[in-house]
Amino acid sequence: MSAEKRQAEFVFKSKLSLQLKVDMMNSSASASPSSNSPQSPKRIVAIAGATGLVGREILQGLLNDDSVAAIHALGRRPASVQHPKLTSHVVDFAALPSLPPLDEVYLALGTTIKVAGSQEAFRAVDFAANLAVARAALAAGARRAGLVSAMGADAHSRIFYNRVKGELEEALSALDFHVLVIARPSFLAGDRETLGQPIRGGEKFAMSVSTLLRPLIPANYRSIAAADVARALLARVPLAQGKAVLLSGVMQSR
Repeated sequence: MSAEKRQAEFVFKSKLSLQLKVDMMNSSASASPSSNSPQSPKRIVAIAGATGLVGREILQGLLNDDSVAAIHALGRRPASVQHPKLTSHVVDFAALPSLPPLDEVYLALGTTIKVAGSQEAFRAVDFAANLAVARAALAAGARRAGLVSAMGADAHSRIFYNRVKGELEEALSALDFHVLVIARPSFLAGDRETLGQPIRGGEKFAMSVSTLLRPLIPANYRSIAAADVARALLARVPLAQGKAVLLSGVMQSR
């Protein structure tokens, strides 16, 4: 890797580290100085798509976080784990019930056109279901949201997949969340087989190429571990202010 590329990656990751420090300072400054409790109130969180590649990692991170009091997992099938602070809700995303009181929500629902069967069915999951959860969470009091989007998301793209992702980002940005953190990963690396998910041919090929040529590929275009995406969202959502977009290169752990 050239010195210029190494320097660019260093600057990229330094910006994320600096932003995290700024978020922590802003969060501390906004805390109420008159609180009688020595600790901040514990968070109540919802997650949609906890059985997916990134969603599973987000859920595990929330379960391990002592500042999280309760987690409500919304999905088309029950969450694959059990835990005292986890409540699994099997729901119809086209007719969501009212949600319990919430502080934040993570949106990790996603499919492919091949699995969904049509562009319309794909849009029903990646756009409509995520947006429905966001609106329901907002109505339940959530003011912080994290979204698993995709590299290339653009509401005006000619590519259907990228356009749907971009339209969802725009729709969420128009809602009244105080904080919206959007993760735009490149090709996701993770064990889909253990989740019962089909291996995506194009994704598998891209990851093989990315592994082979990794030092030569710009950080934003390398494959990225699902766990890295989850960690980035979990670090930013509780502390961020306003809207933030995390590009794939910033989220890379290596």
